[in-house]
Amino acid sequence: MKPLSNERTIIFLISAIQFINILDFMIVMPLGPDFARALDIPASHLGYIAASYTIAASLAGLAGSFFLERFDRRRALLVALGGLIIATAAAGFAFDMSTLMLSRLAAGAFGGPASSLALAVIADAIPVARRGRAMGVVMGAFSVASVFGVPLGLELARHFGWRSPFFTVAALGIIIFLGVLAVFPSMTAHRRARGAGEAGLGTLLANPDVIASYLMTFVTMTAGFLIIPNISAYLQHNLGYPRAHIGLLYMVGGTFSFFFIRIAGALVDRLGSTRVGAGGSLLLCVVIFMGFVMTVPPLPVMVIFIGFMTAMSFRNVAYNVLTSKVPGPHERARFTSIQSTVQHLGTSSGAFMASQILGETGSHALTNMPLVGYIAIALSLLLPFLMHRVEGHVSQRAAAAATALPPA
Repeated sequence: MKPLSNERTIIFLISAIQFINILDFMIVMPLGPDFARALDIPASHLGYIAASYTIAASLAGLAGSFFLERFDRRRALLVALGGLIIATAAAGFAFDMSTLMLSRLAAGAFGGPASSLALAVIADAIPVARRGRAMGVVMGAFSVASVFGVPLGLELARHFGWRSPFFTVAALGIIIFLGVLAVFPSMTAHRRARGAGEAGLGTLLANPDVIASYLMTFVTMTAGFLIIPNISAYLQHNLGYPRAHIGLLYMVGGTFSFFFIRIAGALVDRLGSTRVGAGGSLLLCVVIFMGFVMTVPPLPVMVIFIGFMTAMSFRNVAYNVLTSKVPGPHERARFTSIQSTVQHLGTSSGAFMASQILGETGSHALTNMPLVGYIAIALSLLLPFLMHRVEGHVSQRAAAAATALPPA
């Protein structure tokens, strides 16, 4: 196989792995009311199901940062992907809340390392000159999962039961597993270079900008996941939105997100992360207030959901671009590994917090949602201040580095 053709095959398979991994995580939240009814799980406890994945993924990601570099990338990726497939299929056999949570814990324990390894493979296999485009393709898996995967999974659940999406995702995972097994070469070059130029953990955490960046990540994810796991249940049980239209809702919202992510990236390049992040955060606060704090939203559910997805796109792109500028090249690997753990801790914290606050009426409507909304708004308003601090320091560092360069 020619090198460029081989690169394209690797990019395709890594994108497919990310698609399966993201879909496995995303489908649980809109599917929540379906399996809650079937397994007699209180709707107010759906956040526990979502959080179980992220807690396991965060712990596995942290642990993996210390030992995954010792193994052949291909072999480690196959183990992680195989475990994710088995855990996803196990969720389809769950018979109560405990067995479902156990399967989601297992999925997170393998899914977290699978995502980290997938990105590491891209960095190892794709030359720097073509790596940006490759990463763009891989990151597009989120939009594809939102636009096509989640709506299709919801339709499968509507026609064939809530277990069918888990079995379908597992079946797709088996096909991708066989593709990796057949195509991927052994990847061990990183083991020979392991430790070269890499910053120690203590040195990394002594940097105030790193700590501020991790705090920014935690606040962003916590604010979002106070709301996200409960959207489907709230729309159906509190606002009376039809279950048959939930798939269309996610498809339209995901489509808007797909386009606005690209607009947000261009605006960050022109205006800076803080301005774009502040705009996205303010829009998110308005949407949360109108859609989840006000008892009767002043706008249609579709408009509220599109606004929510759009605001999240602007905010998330801005903070991700900014955090990518914080570490130096010699400490980027360890920084991103710990950041992944912080992201998962933030999502699980938000989901658990909401589950502790929310209650449920006899008709399955969620109570205390306005309080959850106010907490999400308060956290979202912190983000622009954190971004301003980090971006200011990053800009100062870049200016100092530029002036230190010798004249051409």
